[in-house]
Amino acid sequence: MSAATSRLLICSCEKTMPLDAEAIGRGCTAAKLTQANQLCGLDLDQFKKALAEGTPITVACTQEEALFREVAENSPQAQLTFVNIRETGGWSKDAAAAGPKAAALIAAAGEDMPPISLVTLESSGVALIYGRDEIAIEAAQRLADRLDITVLLTKPGDVIPRRTNEFPVLKGTIRNALGHLGHFELAIDDYALPSPSSRAKLAFGPSRNGATSTCDLILDLSGGAPLFPAYELRPGYLRADPRDKAAVERAIADAGALVGTFDKPRFVNFEPSLCAHSRSSITGCTRCLDLCPTGAITPDGNAVAIDANICAGCGSCASVCPTGAASYALPSADALMRRLRTLLQTYRKAGGNSAIVLFHDGEHGEEIIDALARFGEGLPANVLPLAVNEVTQLGPELIASVFAYGGSGVALLTRAKPRHDITALRRAVETADRVVSALGFGTGIIQIIETDDPDQLRAMLDAAPRGVATDKPVGFVPRGAKRSVLETTFRELYLAAPSPVDVVALAPGAPFGTVNLNVGGCTLCHACVTACPTGALSDNPDRAMLRFTESLCVQCGLCESTCPEKVISIEPRLDFQAWNTPQRVLKEEEPFNCIACGKPFGTKSSIDRVLAKLGEKHWMFQGANAKRLDVIKMCADCRVEAVVNESFDPHAAPQRPPVMTTEDYLRARDVKKDDPLGS
Repeated sequence: MSAATSRLLICSCEKTMPLDAEAIGRGCTAAKLTQANQLCGLDLDQFKKALAEGTPITVACTQEEALFREVAENSPQAQLTFVNIRETGGWSKDAAAAGPKAAALIAAAGEDMPPISLVTLESSGVALIYGRDEIAIEAAQRLADRLDITVLLTKPGDVIPRRTNEFPVLKGTIRNALGHLGHFELAIDDYALPSPSSRAKLAFGPSRNGATSTCDLILDLSGGAPLFPAYELRPGYLRADPRDKAAVERAIADAGALVGTFDKPRFVNFEPSLCAHSRSSITGCTRCLDLCPTGAITPDGNAVAIDANICAGCGSCASVCPTGAASYALPSADALMRRLRTLLQTYRKAGGNSAIVLFHDGEHGEEIIDALARFGEGLPANVLPLAVNEVTQLGPELIASVFAYGGSGVALLTRAKPRHDITALRRAVETADRVVSALGFGTGIIQIIETDDPDQLRAMLDAAPRGVATDKPVGFVPRGAKRSVLETTFRELYLAAPSPVDVVALAPGAPFGTVNLNVGGCTLCHACVTACPTGALSDNPDRAMLRFTESLCVQCGLCESTCPEKVISIEPRLDFQAWNTPQRVLKEEEPFNCIACGKPFGTKSSIDRVLAKLGEKHWMFQGANAKRLDVIKMCADCRVEAVVNESFDPHAAPQRPPVMTTEDYLRARDVKKDDPLGS
């Protein structure tokens, strides 16, 4: 609770759950506590009195939120927060011990979340119905009064012509499809128009490939392969098996409603300047490209581009992005971590211990928790549920922060058949698990629970191993960009560790690590410095030097791919001591001083190597041309001046003797006759 004069109203819901007002009071010390048994009925005056005080109010009930907001209509200035402590703890066989949990949930609900940014999709109702037979035509007839319909039949059989043509019926097969609700682009092969004289069955004229079309939405009743990856997440693309009448009916109903303006959240914020995808046409990081299920991410020069219209919000890109170029926005990582911090700090303050944080989404997770409370044993008293938009949005920093803040375990709840690919989530769990295990928090204390069964959820939570809760929990407030939050979290985790170690080996793809350099093969060309997107590799303008800052390395691999001598390799790891030391010098050499002005340029070993090769093997720098080697010993400015002043091209071949023509020979002979002595 943020205000010292705020009000907290808790209710036993007609005495169906015990309320540990003492524990709640210990956790929520900044709020004036009022307890009721039927706050939405007989004790409603308690809420009205709190409204009259004009202070922020937290109501520990979500079931009757609509009623309370209606009562507060005449108090538009009222600041109302609602939190569920009944299904999450009060209706449980462990309810008597759930006081600290209730306090934690109430306090966490008071953490402000940033506003949601929206993406607007507009559809004028131009629809393409894609099918094979009369099923597509029948669907078109039912939608023709609401949508601007075109039917496209792929490899049609015998289709009876209609008596009147209310909408076009064409033949063609979609070869490629791009876009989203309001803007689809289609490439169509075998495209043909129907013959108006079709009698017993539709006949089509000559066909051609490479036709193009646009539409606002697609109803795919073809029964073929989906036109898009993760098609069920593509806005504006509806697909149903034509043999499944119920599915076809649902698709027709959904299609009829896709006219107008639609808002969807902007799930991911993206900063191209931070992206480590590519430099100088050399590919580096492809983590987000490899994982995006919808194809919303595409290469775009040195960076990638994320189409917010297509993005379905799984958050995998943000979870694996090592630089923070892609960050989840619903909410941001720092805002979510602040809520997590308040949750765990209040739980401990109220007397709780051995906290396990249960991350879940707002749809499947809340439904299964609700079912467990109503028909099962409810959640254990030490399990603190925390709703997120998608569990797959979580990166290793969120998971690891649970232990830095004093938690004992993490559970991540997904569907038995997850809606989004959980590969990124597994990577985040693997990274966090390696680190917390190495630092002494325990092993196997981070688990992914894939279930639709409430009782199975309870059984797995009961059996979940509990790690070692740190006796020195940190209290850092996460702020700033995602990479900063990521780095700060692991620094703080190290400080809170029961058994800290300096180096933790990580799996490939982790966001931290070092570079290994074969010093003998390095020429200090600094191609790696130019390619490094984060400044982890740097030069020294005053010395021939290659330096490395380990905390900045994101393991993108661009240095490894760019190095012309192939003497660089990357190694994923967490080296806490390296993070806290100054830049490490990987290689340093004596500079070569310009023989004209004395300014250092290049390295002595490189210049000596070039001079030796040119002087021994290249005709341009041998014999009378040996002085050209001096140009190699000059800096760029002096080299230009020398070439201009001495009027020679250091790259030109020696002049050949002139070729004598017949006229030249005769003229020379005549001169000699006239002046035989050459006077």
